[in-house]
Amino acid sequence: MTRPEDRQLPIHYVLRSFDKFFRMEAAGGIALMACTVVALIWANSPWAASYEGLWQTRLTVGVGGWVLSKPALLWINDGLMAIFFFLVGLEIKRELLVGGLSTPSQTIMPVAAAVGGMAVPALIFFGLNAGHESMAGWGIPMATDIAFALGIMSLLGNRVPVGLKIFLTAVAIVDDIGAILVIAVFYTASLNLTALLVGLAALALMAVLNLRWGIRHSIPYLVLGVVVWFAFLLSGIHATIAGVLAAMTIPAGTRMNCAAFVSELREAAEVFELAITPGKNVLTNKEQQMALHAMEHAYEAATTPLQNIEHALHPWVSFFIMPVFALANAGVPMDAEVFGHLFSPVALGVFLGLVVGKQVGVTGACLLVSKLGLARFPDRTTLVHLWGAACLAGVGFTMSIFIGNLAFDEGTSLVALAKIAILFASLVSGILGYLVLRYLAPEAPAAGAEHITDA
Repeated sequence: MTRPEDRQLPIHYVLRSFDKFFRMEAAGGIALMACTVVALIWANSPWAASYEGLWQTRLTVGVGGWVLSKPALLWINDGLMAIFFFLVGLEIKRELLVGGLSTPSQTIMPVAAAVGGMAVPALIFFGLNAGHESMAGWGIPMATDIAFALGIMSLLGNRVPVGLKIFLTAVAIVDDIGAILVIAVFYTASLNLTALLVGLAALALMAVLNLRWGIRHSIPYLVLGVVVWFAFLLSGIHATIAGVLAAMTIPAGTRMNCAAFVSELREAAEVFELAITPGKNVLTNKEQQMALHAMEHAYEAATTPLQNIEHALHPWVSFFIMPVFALANAGVPMDAEVFGHLFSPVALGVFLGLVVGKQVGVTGACLLVSKLGLARFPDRTTLVHLWGAACLAGVGFTMSIFIGNLAFDEGTSLVALAKIAILFASLVSGILGYLVLRYLAPEAPAAGAEHITDA
């Protein structure tokens, strides 16, 4: 007879997995905050020259005529960020297959919220900057930084319903898709068709390895992924797009179903138990070693390369790549000249787009979809909860800075103004989101977190 607690196991494991993801993103947000503060202090200290000099140091890699020589800053923005976008691509694929975007009923609300949260900020920026050279930055306030947003939400603990956390994550994933499309279509330089064809051919081969030949080992995908990145970099399309496209070719299926996995594990465990011999340990017990290898084989066959790679990359992206990006890009000199232009069209467009546009776009879209009967609010959430999440969606930080670097020429005052506006807007949005969820939103019922346990 099935016990009630057994019937809860699937949702228990789903929620626990999401909780692990949430905690990773939240901790990564704290690391981002720390590196942002360090960058700002360093760039405005007596050692500011060393800050600029470090990121302009040229690094050269290549063989023969195939040579790349770029400043350290561009290696971070074009290289390390390609790994970040590769992870984003894996998350997008997972969400589309089995996550919060896998069914129409789950998709309508976050997609509508994300579209509203991209369109309204872009329109606000465009309206303030039309006819100015800064008009190219319209994509800056469209972005949401999921690490910062979830990091702030984590401070609220169980006051935030699990459904709202999942909703904000799904909105950020759709937001990432929009940002990727904007980068690919509107922030692409002149094309080198030969390099682009090489990159597309490598992508096609990666797809064949997955769909036709069933190759699951990560090495072939890694080698071809580097080829795709290098080719896209030379083609004029931003190299980070290569990371997203490469992620879509990573296998997401298993070789072994659940029943076979349980059976093989049970047989291996029995062999391991029967092989227990007093005075011998696993190092000298061949039967136990064979049983452990069988368990390892079963694990590899029952998991997907997509989830294995995603889990392996997440700590590196959260605690190394993103903090290094913040350290290299958030150091903006806060001099009198820059502050004198804080009410310029570009600064106002970014600030109002992120602070006002995100709130209006996300909340308005959710309310409209609900009133039309197309979708319901997430479980145990109210309109005030969604308003708080909309405020947090205005924390654009990483993605906004990244798009700003593409929109404006490096070293110009427009870049500095955009970055300062992004920092102020993200700070204001984060504080507003915290205050709304902490003091205005009704406290989530205890049942909203009853199945969440620490990993």
